[in-house]
Amino acid sequence: MGIVWELDFYSRPILDENQKKIWEVLICETPLDMRQSTEALFHYCEFCPNQQVNSIWLREALEKAIAQSPQPPQKIRFFRRQMSNMITKACEELGISAFASRRTYRLDRWLQERMKDFYPHQPGYDAAAAASSFVRYPPQNPQPLPEALQGDKWTFVTLDAAAFEEMSEWDIDFGEAFPLSMMGLTPDTRIPGIIIYSQRAQPLAGWMSGLELAFVRVEIESRVRLLLETGASDSWILSTIRDSQIIEEAKGFETAKSQANRVHFLAIQSSPTSENFAGFWLLQEL
Repeated sequence: MGIVWELDFYSRPILDENQKKIWEVLICETPLDMRQSTEALFHYCEFCPNQQVNSIWLREALEKAIAQSPQPPQKIRFFRRQMSNMITKACEELGISAFASRRTYRLDRWLQERMKDFYPHQPGYDAAAAASSFVRYPPQNPQPLPEALQGDKWTFVTLDAAAFEEMSEWDIDFGEAFPLSMMGLTPDTRIPGIIIYSQRAQPLAGWMSGLELAFVRVEIESRVRLLLETGASDSWILSTIRDSQIIEEAKGFETAKSQANRVHFLAIQSSPTSENFAGFWLLQEL
């Protein structure tokens, strides 16, 4: 996959002398190895005056970050839809692909840390602005999976966090992971997951690998559905659940997610006896 960065460029709860919000770019490298130390990964931050907020300033900040980094990124993820045009333009001018994504796990933790420990100690800090700083987009109307990519069957499973220490040795065609230590999980934490079995496991995993997988959730409203969330706000129907026993398993899946800091996984195999994963993704619902 190469080097992946996570980027946020937005106003912060800090006012300048004209009572205008100061903007800031935050850049951090995505951990792609289960055993990576996140402290050693690249990060960059720079404040931007309110009157200079544009794609030119952002491109120049990216150029400075690239000059300071051990390796340039092949891909940049961002989660704010309203900044899509500016971020995409700045990245494209540097020949870097930019994607709207909710898979900005390290950036999310960094932002929370700065909201708690850094911004409140800066001159001009505005507590009222801090209260409205985080963005959550309403879910889109879920779309059905393309018929050719629907699984034959699926099942809920769990694994101890310790089992993922050997993930680098697993036979996986498509997928992505992160250090569970980054999420504060101990080796004995039970991580819930879903395995999809399909005779078209390879095409299904390949299709999913291009979607910026975010998380899986169970929708329990007028009907119970298993949904796959991707990109900035896209949603796909993996299954509509009608069996009462499986509905209870689905509720148990959500409970287990809560107990594992919302961490879970999605796997794709050709059959229950297969030793290969066509796809395997560690996920977290932010």
